[in-house]
Amino acid sequence: MKKLLLILFLFVSVLSAQNSLESIKAKADSLYKSGNYFEAITEYKRLGFFAELTNSLPEYSYYCNLMIGKSYKAGARFDDAVKYFFKASLDADNDEKEFRAKIEMVRANILRGTLPRANEIIDEIEKDGKFGGKRDSLNYWRAWINIFDENWEAAYRILKENQLSYDMQRVCRNVIEQKYSVTFAKTISYIVPGSGLIYTGNYLQGFISLGYNLLFGYITADAFAAERIFDGMANGALLWLRFYRGNIQAAEKKANDRNKEIFNKALTYFQLNYDGAKP
Repeated sequence: MKKLLLILFLFVSVLSAQNSLESIKAKADSLYKSGNYFEAITEYKRLGFFAELTNSLPEYSYYCNLMIGKSYKAGARFDDAVKYFFKASLDADNDEKEFRAKIEMVRANILRGTLPRANEIIDEIEKDGKFGGKRDSLNYWRAWINIFDENWEAAYRILKENQLSYDMQRVCRNVIEQKYSVTFAKTISYIVPGSGLIYTGNYLQGFISLGYNLLFGYITADAFAAERIFDGMANGALLWLRFYRGNIQAAEKKANDRNKEIFNKALTYFQLNYDGAKP
């Protein structure tokens, strides 16, 4: 009889503890869904603590660490997010959970700007034979890494070759077609001052730059032709070189500025209108 009562007591205790853990989990999930991420982190940590006390940690540890990582990520604490996603990958009890945690690490690394590390994680996943069926997913996130690295050509090539996200392909192709060549802008500015600015759509600034270069080029040539070497150097060559060099620097800057506008427009589209998975 005593043994029966003891077994019954232990069963009720375990059931009560389980209900308590589920209650904490439900509260943490509710806080996360409502956007109270840092309060959710507290609850998920509390869930992990009580799960360990009741020897239920293996059942909850993966979920706790994954959700703490997602909460930190949502709160822009990417370093902390990566740390907890890594813990979740170690606690995973099957390949699918491990893969999910590692992809979350990739996404957090993209957002914090550590793109080489994101690529390294994908390479590590690829080398691990147990994730052989995840090639499309890995290439998809490789494309995102290249987008954040402003390598739109590489992103487009990956998406096209693997027939992934036609919407992303379209945006990448548009960026490639619209963006300006910084090298070309600088090169033509060496040949014809002001032409790089005109190429980037800065017509007035380009023609002014061309005019100044022609003016001071003429002053320099005229002074040297009249053997007024000092005047040619002081009043012509130095000013001409200043405007000549300035036109090249301005062309490079304007091309980069134009490209930033194009890139930001594409990223804004991804943020507001793209339906697929995003970092």
